[in-house]
Amino acid sequence: MDGIRIGVHICRGNWSKQEEVLLSGDYTRLLPALEQMKVRQFVLEYATPRAGDIEVVGRKLSDRELGLGVVNPRTDEVESVESIVAKAEQALRFYRPEQLFLNTDCGFGCFASRSVNVEEVAFKKLCAIVAAAEVLRRKYG
Repeated sequence: MDGIRIGVHICRGNWSKQEEVLLSGDYTRLLPALEQMKVRQFVLEYATPRAGDIEVVGRKLSDRELGLGVVNPRTDEVESVESIVAKAEQALRFYRPEQLFLNTDCGFGCFASRSVNVEEVAFKKLCAIVAAAEVLRRKYG
């Protein structure tokens, strides 16, 4: 093991289930700062269209690892395995499989007394991520 690894997680907001009140826009304006950071991994939200196209980050930060947000913790709808695989495959245009990690956008509970989603939905979303990872491992090794 090569020691403690440092990563950066960028959250666009996790205080509401109303997508229209949360931050939006791609990562273009952050790229100069992100490129200068001496970190191995960026964990970025891409489960919603609010984050823009993966190409913005993929063209500039493909020398790092990417924690790719593939499920939205704020919605009740459980993402399909196929949609998660499709998002990952978009990222794989820029990243090698060993550089890619599947994540949620932020977390399921941002306040101790008020979770963003119920446990049953959160569990199903995590199960979908696991199933998508299995598909991707079979396909890409």
